[in-house]
Amino acid sequence: MTYLELSEDGGGSHKFYEVIVAGTDVTITYGRIGETGQTKVTSFPTEAKAQAAAAKKLAEKTRKGYAPAVRGVRQRRAVTRRAITSTRSTAQQAPVLWRFDSGASAFGIFVDGERCWVGNQRGDVYTVTHSGTVTGRFRLPDGVKCIVADDFWIYAGCDDGRVYDLSGKVPRSAYEIAADVDIYWLDIHDGVLGVSDRAGRVTAIDYEDEFQWARTSGGDSAWMVRCDADSVYFGHSRGVARYDISDGTPVWETDVADQVLFGWQEEHSVYAGTGRRTVHRLAKGDGRVEAVYQCDGAVYSCATSPGGRHVFAGDNHSSVYCFDASGERLWKLATGCGSAFSMQYLDDRLYIVTTDGTLACIDASEAAIAAARTGSVPQPVDVKAAASLEAVEPSAVLETVTATAGDAGDGVVVECVREGERLRVRVISPGYESWNVQFPKDIREPGARYLVDGVRSAGRGGFYRAYGEIRRLL
Repeated sequence: MTYLELSEDGGGSHKFYEVIVAGTDVTITYGRIGETGQTKVTSFPTEAKAQAAAAKKLAEKTRKGYAPAVRGVRQRRAVTRRAITSTRSTAQQAPVLWRFDSGASAFGIFVDGERCWVGNQRGDVYTVTHSGTVTGRFRLPDGVKCIVADDFWIYAGCDDGRVYDLSGKVPRSAYEIAADVDIYWLDIHDGVLGVSDRAGRVTAIDYEDEFQWARTSGGDSAWMVRCDADSVYFGHSRGVARYDISDGTPVWETDVADQVLFGWQEEHSVYAGTGRRTVHRLAKGDGRVEAVYQCDGAVYSCATSPGGRHVFAGDNHSSVYCFDASGERLWKLATGCGSAFSMQYLDDRLYIVTTDGTLACIDASEAAIAAARTGSVPQPVDVKAAASLEAVEPSAVLETVTATAGDAGDGVVVECVREGERLRVRVISPGYESWNVQFPKDIREPGARYLVDGVRSAGRGGFYRAYGEIRRLL
């Protein structure tokens, strides 16, 4: 057994790497110091080949600065979590249709046409139908910071520094953020990941989980990052900035929306919720302020209806607001279940996740809101997860199947190849370009072939993205 660590001063890398050789098996465990990390076991035809493979891995890490260490001497670095400050609203009660207690304070939410996703600070992620039935549960290794979607793919960013793909039956580690990045928020567009962090930096990472660029602002506590095809929009303690998504070139910066606590975007505008009790709508083109929405408390979250026709906000007093596009307040109501850390609007319903861990569905139709303002609200249904619902955890273990590149049924065959010190994955089924495939790193093995449900070309071209289940070919 060989145990190595890489720990840099000033908040740099803080990782370990352990290799155990037992006969023809090589067990590699890696991750952040103080955590259990991820484990991968590879079998070789002979003990000599196992020893050679282990020596090669250790040599690669030593060249990168890892050195022998004793496990447990260095301790895990602290992870920042948003302070939970929430008071009870004095406004009339909102028309909550149903609510689900996830079990811990929750930041992560995503809602699509089929279901709602909620992720909490214990690492639990649940899927719930729009009618309020819990249909699935994932258990991630650490607290969930946020949940975002990128076309078909659903991602959860966690306090362990990884971003997990939840699109299949088993969570897969899709991105691993550098150990010196204390993640506050993230967003993804067409495979490019934008990360904002405690130090007031924004970092862009490409589809191969490789660093592209980073920019440091004049502020800190960067809670806002939103990505589109052209740009990354970044909010921190001193304002909002726009950078070119490809190379990080600054486009504009404004200090109007200071103490930014949350961000949202529409096609032509970005929205910044602030500790100054406002939501600012900024033009994507030049950063000018288009409208200001005034709340009565620090704004923890915001969202819009399609096209920005209505703007919603949640404050630290457990209230939710609705404004018209120009900035006129239409209503303010109480959640009854804590302050909304995140929210999303879909089909006349406002979905929120709160400081007490509740995923709540609010009827935001005109009729329901009018009734609520007169004191008439429905009795919310308290949703429960079935006791038999098992949590699915991340795994590097794959189901094995038999197929060939020309006989893959409805799937696509891809192969892992070594390119210098990196492992790449490429499609070998006929009819595809010789592009790299976005593929989980912790299951890549040189020479191995895999059957995936399908691949899609990235919107900008140049690489494929695998989706669905991944099985190893014998």
